[in-house]
Amino acid sequence: MADRDRNKKVLLDLAKQRDNSCCADCGAPDPDWASYKLGIFVCLNCSGTHRNLPAISRIKSIRLDYWDDDLVEFMKTNVFYYRPQQQDCVVLREQWIRAKYERQEFTGENNHLQDVYCSGLYEGTLWKKGRDNKQFMKRRFILSEKDFTLKYFTKDDETKGPKAVIAIKDLNAVFQPEKIGHLHGLQITYLQEEHTRNLFVYHDSGQEIVTWFNAIRAVRFSYLKTAFPTADDNELLPWITRSYLKEGYMEKTGPMQREPFKKRWFILNSKDRKLLYFKTPLDAVELGAVFIGTESHGYSVRESQPKGTRGNKWKCGVTVETPDRQFVFMCEQELEQKEWVEAFRQVISRPMIPQDYNTEANMRRRHK
Repeated sequence: MADRDRNKKVLLDLAKQRDNSCCADCGAPDPDWASYKLGIFVCLNCSGTHRNLPAISRIKSIRLDYWDDDLVEFMKTNVFYYRPQQQDCVVLREQWIRAKYERQEFTGENNHLQDVYCSGLYEGTLWKKGRDNKQFMKRRFILSEKDFTLKYFTKDDETKGPKAVIAIKDLNAVFQPEKIGHLHGLQITYLQEEHTRNLFVYHDSGQEIVTWFNAIRAVRFSYLKTAFPTADDNELLPWITRSYLKEGYMEKTGPMQREPFKKRWFILNSKDRKLLYFKTPLDAVELGAVFIGTESHGYSVRESQPKGTRGNKWKCGVTVETPDRQFVFMCEQELEQKEWVEAFRQVISRPMIPQDYNTEANMRRRHK
């Protein structure tokens, strides 16, 4: 009875996770049936269809039926595998459908196909944009769970050592097809000497680039479980990879607000609470960063039309107050102004967690 209750709780917790909280087929909320052959959660209505397709699926109620330990373990195995949302790019949605139905990677018989994500070691060749030019060159990458690193090499001879050794600790990956100019474009970011560094890569094969994405997520998930052993999967999943809340051009002036405005590309990361800015969208290294805390800690945002500014071509102002200084930005259109203000308010309204205080302190030391 203890095993039955434990397994039921595990399944109910899995069903609450964002990727499982809607029916995998029709999108209905709070599914309480699951296919232990496909590894998906479905609603009552769709469960009937699954029952009529025994060659493809096997179905059980997560509340009423008995689940063996091995079936529960199978349902838990792939929590890191990214399941696309409606707004995600084409390659993510296409490869999810192909993995689910064409390759049937989530069936019990084909579970071995997921070893490529879970082995802890993945290597291959990706096209990588040069740091100081727009040219993409083939580079060999090695992802390792053993030392939690991603390395890439400029030469085929790996005895000469990697060009870069990137710690998984601060790594993020997000698909950026429009920015990179390729349907399979992936942006990888990491910290190097407290500055955010970008790698822009792609692969001609959609399956291969999504495999890289999920392999990165698997190693990131393993790192997070090691770094935060008491946290449950629900707490860790949002931190595996993080999409950006808002990106785009704004004009920025200096701390005295008498310096000429300069056009910069901004990225607001909600999870990390950072506003990064670059000269262009494809810059390798950020020019600067602003931490966005909460209102109770002295952070706020408002639409503004500051007087006395000079050099600005755009007229729709956004003012961000921090404990250390006031930042004034200009947007080209009112719609963009309102979108930026709303994005900042979303971050400011979210409570800070212990890691945020460390990030804030480190960034304050950096700017002193």
